Amino acid sequence: MQAQILAPAAVLVAWSLVMLFWMAFTRLPAMKQASSGLGKAKPGGRGQDLEGVIPDRINWKAHNYTHLMEQPTIFYPVVLILAVMGAVAIDVVCAWIYVALRIVHSVYQATVNKVSVRFTLFALSTLALIVLAVRAIMVTLFFDPGLAPA
Repeated sequence: MQAQILAPAAVLVAWSLVMLFWMAFTRLPAMKQASSGLGKAKPGGRGQDLEGVIPDRINWKAHNYTHLMEQPTIFYPVVLILAVMGAVAIDVVCAWIYVALRIVHSVYQATVNKVSVRFTLFALSTLALIVLAVRAIMVTLFFDPGLAPA
């Protein structure tokens, strides 16, 4: 199960890169259209400086990319802990549930972005992450070296 638990993490990394490119390919033309292209941006500017400058629908992709750099930073070490300690089927299923919900959340936030639906998707994915975190605590806290394979 160790390799199988790593697959959802690899997919979430790849999805984060998809969101990065989606954000760039929509934001850069919007910045040019708003006459605030990269060459005209103030030194030290940040992405949030584009709020109110380019359309909200364009910024939604950036908001989601930021989200993918936040909570999943908890997911990745939990998956690694489970991979090292020996993941079981429920761990793999919960990891896939987490990733699937994060991808659906991304697409929804980048296109429709109704907060009530987004929150539900976020809450459900967080529940899957909680299960994974509890499992990581259990397999490390209650590890019995006598039961480990030689």
